[in-house]
Amino acid sequence: MKIIANPFEVKEYLKTVPMRIGFVPTMGALHEGHLSLIKKAKEENDFVVVSIFVNPTQFLQGEDLDSYPKKDAADKKICELAGVDLLFMPNAEGMYGVDEVTLQAPNVRGYVLEGTSRPGHFSGVLQVVMKLLNIVQPTKAYFGKKDAQQLHLITLMVQNFYMSVEIVPVDTVRESDGLAMSSRNVYLSQEEHQEALKISKSLKMATQLVMQKNFVSSEIKNAMRNTLAPLEISYVEILNRNFELLQEVEIGNTIVLVEALVGRTRLLDNLWL
Repeated sequence: MKIIANPFEVKEYLKTVPMRIGFVPTMGALHEGHLSLIKKAKEENDFVVVSIFVNPTQFLQGEDLDSYPKKDAADKKICELAGVDLLFMPNAEGMYGVDEVTLQAPNVRGYVLEGTSRPGHFSGVLQVVMKLLNIVQPTKAYFGKKDAQQLHLITLMVQNFYMSVEIVPVDTVRESDGLAMSSRNVYLSQEEHQEALKISKSLKMATQLVMQKNFVSSEIKNAMRNTLAPLEISYVEILNRNFELLQEVEIGNTIVLVEALVGRTRLLDNLWL
């Protein structure tokens, strides 16, 4: 496995790779969820690139940029054992200059749900993903469905800018008790971990209601909120795949999304129906 930090060196090196390139962008602290993305990339491509970069432009003032989990040595070993061909580990100075051209997230879809409490967050996400995709120029790039709003906006960006990369959604990986895997799970105490299980339980409640032929969004959301109590809920919403509100669930075109605060940790999860 080759490790490169300089974006220009990555671009030059990949010019010598005349194969299908699969790309998995991450912020490190790798877990089984990331490994599922790497596995999918290996299955569908000849050469796999993973990036590890904690992107400062997507963190708002007062968020956990400085304390975000960093496990560089372990991450390198995980990538090596997973069969990654190139590990790209840039720093902020190498990725950003002064007075840059920037990207703006959509005025509606970038400022609802997670974007409501984190204005500007998705602009930072799109900015770094655009840079990473232009550096690596992969055939396919892999993103988890857990971050559904991020996945939607990245897919929209690729379409709007006519970029020649396929964005591949990958199913959420869960811990044995149902909690969606996240690098931020390490923040949770044992008691908070148990409280966090209410998030996946609320999605199971939504599944049960739909299986009972209850498709009314307001009723499903009320039942989910009752399951989540007394967690501080950021949002519970039912949208179509274009991130538009639905009055009733449409099978094959629905995402049920939830975000809640557990202790001081913001956790999100979703259900694709």
